[in-house]
Amino acid sequence: MPDNNENKNLIEQLNSKRENAQKGGGDRRIESQKKKGKLTARERLALFFDNSDYEEVDIFVQHQSKDLGLDKSVYDGDSVVTAYGFVNGRQTFAYAQDFTVLGGSLSLVAGKKIAKIMDMASKNGAPIIGFNDSGGARIQEGVDSLAGYGEVFVRNTMYSGVIPQITVIVGPSAGGAVYSPAITDFIFMVKDIGQMYITGPDVVKSVTGEEISHEDLGGSVPHATKSGVAHFVYDDESQCINAVKKLLSFLPQNNLENAKKIDGNSSDPNGEILRTIIPEKSTEPYNVIDVIDNIIDDKDFFEIQSNYAQNIVIGFGRIRGSSVGIVANQPAHMAGMLDINASDKAARFVRFCDAYNIPIVTLVDVPGFMPGVNQEHQGIIRHGAKLIYAYAEATVPKISVILRKAYGGAYIVMNSKELRSDLNLAWPTAEIAVMGPEGAVNVISRKEISESDDPQATREKLISEYKEKFSTPYIAASRGYIDDVIDPAHSRKKIANALEIFSKKYLENPPKKHGNIPL
Repeated sequence: MPDNNENKNLIEQLNSKRENAQKGGGDRRIESQKKKGKLTARERLALFFDNSDYEEVDIFVQHQSKDLGLDKSVYDGDSVVTAYGFVNGRQTFAYAQDFTVLGGSLSLVAGKKIAKIMDMASKNGAPIIGFNDSGGARIQEGVDSLAGYGEVFVRNTMYSGVIPQITVIVGPSAGGAVYSPAITDFIFMVKDIGQMYITGPDVVKSVTGEEISHEDLGGSVPHATKSGVAHFVYDDESQCINAVKKLLSFLPQNNLENAKKIDGNSSDPNGEILRTIIPEKSTEPYNVIDVIDNIIDDKDFFEIQSNYAQNIVIGFGRIRGSSVGIVANQPAHMAGMLDINASDKAARFVRFCDAYNIPIVTLVDVPGFMPGVNQEHQGIIRHGAKLIYAYAEATVPKISVILRKAYGGAYIVMNSKELRSDLNLAWPTAEIAVMGPEGAVNVISRKEISESDDPQATREKLISEYKEKFSTPYIAASRGYIDDVIDPAHSRKKIANALEIFSKKYLENPPKKHGNIPL
């Protein structure tokens, strides 16, 4: 007969050991975390998973290091909590670095824990979400801790385009630690507590003499507005985690599935509003999000990188319940011109949508590429080519609507028919030409204008003739470059019908190891 008392003792020992492990670095360090306005690793996971219910993995893992006093700082689970459960009712895997354990520093075993949960996510075809809150590599472990990062980096790379990868920066992320988030698909940051930088302020000062704070160097504001590293920024952790869950609702579980269709009331908005959005003057700005809101379901547009490269807009929406990726020039900022940052921003988004079978709707109003010595010398040729590459390579359904300007090379770049777009539509307000009428007339009719009796009247007459002969959408339509010129009020219906028809589209690129995108 089994000894019930012995079994009871074993269970009590297990429960006690588990309870201690769940305290991470202990009550004092948890209290310190709270004073900084931060949640603990397990509180973050509880907020993230449905009903705060998740299964923890490797809770009793310990580091094996003995040097530099580490033998006196051994904690069950070490510096990261790994788990799986359900988010929005779908299988999801996650890890959360625990700053209460040795400052969240990454050890070899912590790296292996993260690698293991990433492998589980890949095998089960489910997203992986990481909550980063770490002082960086565990210096006492030396090269072992760097090997831990290597374990994570290679999986970030191998699983890119296989399962969605999202990073949430809820504390420091310094040195080599920032490269794992940089490989993932989307980065969320929480104001005031999330920071990312390769070298901290002290190193910057010693090398360059510049004095800068942690927040100004690597906080959410510079990364959301200047570097473009952060895709989303939120005021607190609760808002941020809810936004992660919303983003996941637009995405499929993996690259072999389609995003889940949302059934419900997605009645068509009043399309007649679209007839009045484009100003009469071609130089007058308007907000392209007003167009987007009247095409997608319920004006529910989930914009990405809203404060970076604002001359182009990217994000997710739904049309009749199905997820779509939207790319749109923004005339309200820099007249919607393409520059280096806008090209990079849009190209990476297009490639993400293509990797995860999300159709792409492109709204075009682009007067060209940004001119200037700075843009040329920083490589606008190379960066603009990324957007060409992304659109041309993409095999998902691709639909474009030219709203107003579509000039020169920028017209080609923005999902033109020649880049294998499936359906190219234009509003009657569309102007499709090598360049704007004013510039074109100044180039090709300079002599005629200068020698005329009334140069101004001659210029206006030639501009009018140029518009009529070269700029209207009917010229492009007559050559098959535009499939249809449509009433703006019918835009949503036309797009929705096309998405339904093209949902079975099959297109394969030539077999190859991989292309060589101009990085």
